[in-house]
Amino acid sequence: MTPLQWISVLYGRYAEISALDEVIAQARHGRGGAVVLRGEAGAGKTALLDAATARGGAMRVLRTGGVESESDLAFAALHQLLRPVAGSLDALPGPQRDAVRAALGQAAGGTGDRFLLGAGVLSLLAEAADPEGLICVVDDFQWADRASADALLFAARRLGTERIAMLLAVRGDAPVKGVPSTVEVPGLPENAAAELLESRHGPLSALVRRELITLTGANPLALDEIAARLTPAQLAGREPLPDPLPGGARLFGDRVTALSAPARLVALLAAVETDLAVVLRAAERLTPGSVAAAFAELEESGLAEVSGTGVRFCHPLMRSAIHEAAAPAEVRHAHAVLAELTAGDRRAWHLAGAALGRAEPVAAALTEAAGRARDRGGYGAAAVALTRAAELTPEPGARAVRLKDAAVAAWLGGRPGQAESLLAEAREGAGGDVTLAMELAQLRGRFELNSGNAAEAVRILAAGDSLDMLADAMEAASYVGDTAAMVGLGRRAAAHPEGFLRDTVAGIGLTLDGDATGPGLLRRALARVDELGDAAGYLWATSAASTLGEWDLATELATRAGHVARVSGMTGQLPVVLEFVATADRLAGRLAHSQAVSEEGLAVAREAGYENTVAAHLANLAVLAALRGEEEPCERLAREALAIALPHRVGLRAGVAAYALAMLELCLGRYVPAHDRFQAIAVAGPGAGHPNVAWRAMPDRIEAAVGAGDEAGARAALSVYEQSAEHAATPESRALLARCRGLTESAEEAFGEALRLHTNPFEAARTAMLLGERLRRAQRPGQARAHLRMAWETFERAGARPWARRAQEELRAAGESGGAPPPSVLDALTPQELRIAGLVADGLSSKQIAAQLFLSPRTVEYHLYKIYPKLSIGTRTELARLVVLQKAPVARDGML
Repeated sequence: MTPLQWISVLYGRYAEISALDEVIAQARHGRGGAVVLRGEAGAGKTALLDAATARGGAMRVLRTGGVESESDLAFAALHQLLRPVAGSLDALPGPQRDAVRAALGQAAGGTGDRFLLGAGVLSLLAEAADPEGLICVVDDFQWADRASADALLFAARRLGTERIAMLLAVRGDAPVKGVPSTVEVPGLPENAAAELLESRHGPLSALVRRELITLTGANPLALDEIAARLTPAQLAGREPLPDPLPGGARLFGDRVTALSAPARLVALLAAVETDLAVVLRAAERLTPGSVAAAFAELEESGLAEVSGTGVRFCHPLMRSAIHEAAAPAEVRHAHAVLAELTAGDRRAWHLAGAALGRAEPVAAALTEAAGRARDRGGYGAAAVALTRAAELTPEPGARAVRLKDAAVAAWLGGRPGQAESLLAEAREGAGGDVTLAMELAQLRGRFELNSGNAAEAVRILAAGDSLDMLADAMEAASYVGDTAAMVGLGRRAAAHPEGFLRDTVAGIGLTLDGDATGPGLLRRALARVDELGDAAGYLWATSAASTLGEWDLATELATRAGHVARVSGMTGQLPVVLEFVATADRLAGRLAHSQAVSEEGLAVAREAGYENTVAAHLANLAVLAALRGEEEPCERLAREALAIALPHRVGLRAGVAAYALAMLELCLGRYVPAHDRFQAIAVAGPGAGHPNVAWRAMPDRIEAAVGAGDEAGARAALSVYEQSAEHAATPESRALLARCRGLTESAEEAFGEALRLHTNPFEAARTAMLLGERLRRAQRPGQARAHLRMAWETFERAGARPWARRAQEELRAAGESGGAPPPSVLDALTPQELRIAGLVADGLSSKQIAAQLFLSPRTVEYHLYKIYPKLSIGTRTELARLVVLQKAPVARDGML
């Protein structure tokens, strides 16, 4: 560490050091976290990082820094950071291990799944943190290549249970997505700046000192460097200060231009290439016989030093100053020579730096580099490379294709704004290529569907005639809730050759139109479910079952989609898959699982920039809050979901958010406002509601209508429900219909039939409570008590407090005043712990669980370490036995 670095820490940085010390101390005790150290160049960020790591005690330190010349090389920063711990890769789950190895260039290929890669980076850092903890430092993070930055930020957002402190130093306002903790590094306090000046340069005139501090903003580097360039007479105030002061890039530029020509050339080569061996070979070509002297001069000037296999400049600004001091032709020539001495990605980028005008060979090399980055999950880096390739492509059609591919890479890299801009540019250059125009339209429609206006997505996608575009348009129309569009799209799809996707899309449209052939097509599609191999296929099967009204089958298929997506990877679509998995868990009564999946889905949707999926998870969380009777969270989450869904015309998610508010009223026994809300759901048009939501809410609507005294409205709703459920044949769908008949007809036998058919424990408890209430009021308390107690126990274990209170009050009125039911032993677990316990019961190892949940194996072990004492057990076998036993009673299947 240089004297300046120590001084910038010692003078006036107590608050900043204390903040970093706290992050490190928390990590040491298993409460990991990330913090951004933000300040202008020369503020002392590097010195603060040095001081923080020096105070970490026995904690391991992994450190790297972003380098401007490597900011386009995929995974360059990650490679430097993880190289010391690459030997621990075998400890990772197989999919994570393979993803990290591919990113580090240790294995060919890769899954292209950036979430899997991020989880692998997290797992490797967790291994490196054993046993004393880890401080992970990235200086100049604004220059870290995008692929490395994305993987590190994925890990940074998931450090809560790890013994890892991640410190990211950033210059200026460069965004660091998802790391809210920030330590600002401003100029030094005036008294500290004055002490620094006097300790380094002796006594100064008070007037000169104040002027220097004011003009430099008390930046430590600027103060020291400028004061060093002043004469004693100027420092003493006997001569005026130069105007302008010799500061910033101009100061470094003056020092560069003072070098000899060979030293400037060596400096330029080192500024654009980090491999010292390559720099030496290039220098020998360009200035033979004077390389050693040039390096010696460069080091003697204090501008740089040779360190290991690279050249280290005195400050990151030096690279910019060297570039500015060189003529453009000199920079291009340096890149051209370096391109002859390098290979792969480095060669591609040096060729780009040497290019003068458009050049297809250079564009092709960059396209190949983009492909390598994409295969390893580096979508951000791929987008950069493809964008530059497009700029260098002479032929307009090929340029448009590369812009299209860049848009896809940007989208998959979680940068929707950049993706849309690139796609618009590609559309402008597509010319008369009809096939390319359709590809671009399909992408534009997909982008709109995930993050923009779903109704606009329907309009764009419906313009195509291919089955894929019609299927995408059907998906968009289903999100909007536009039944008329879905019917039209289904009829158009029916003209295509028979197959699973065609039968599903056509069957949905024809069924909604009342065509008798529609349900048969859906049954035929569902008969081919065992042939499906990807998550997308299972999601279409889920839609088929939902259209038939078989929600229990739909939940099973959505769960299978989630499993396939986690095991095999589904690039860019995991947030969407988790929408369906979370909804399936909720509809199946697995409320705790639904909560955990939606929390995970919300995080990855925000990371991916999928705004409409964010709305989906917010809406689902609102429903779960309603079922627990939590008014404020339910209303807040519903508002947040509606704020996205309504302007984006995502009727499906707007409908679920409205359903949450209606369920809140129903759970709290406020039947009249609940009835009003359910009626509003039933009549909401496309973009504001959804027919599936209205249909699925029908049992709740009928219960609210009966409670509000609107018996005629309840009977009318039942008639509609019976018609829409005519094709449903699964037990749960028939159970719900039987319960509705029991409500409207006060038919005890209908409730009994429902209880015999129910496969969903939560819905079974609701039916039992309704029957028990009627039996008690019919002066049959003995028969009522068994049903009411079952309902009370289920609601208590589910955390559905309003319904639990209602069942308890009815039970007391029926003559039973016993205490609360004994809690399930699994009630003490958090939603995430419940998921891990369930996977342990399924026979999965910690590595396999980590791979499924995008955690590190050590995080899984941490959760198990907390689970065992909560349940008074000590082994995985005991945990599996407990979970299996708790799943046996119908009312205890994974509930809150």
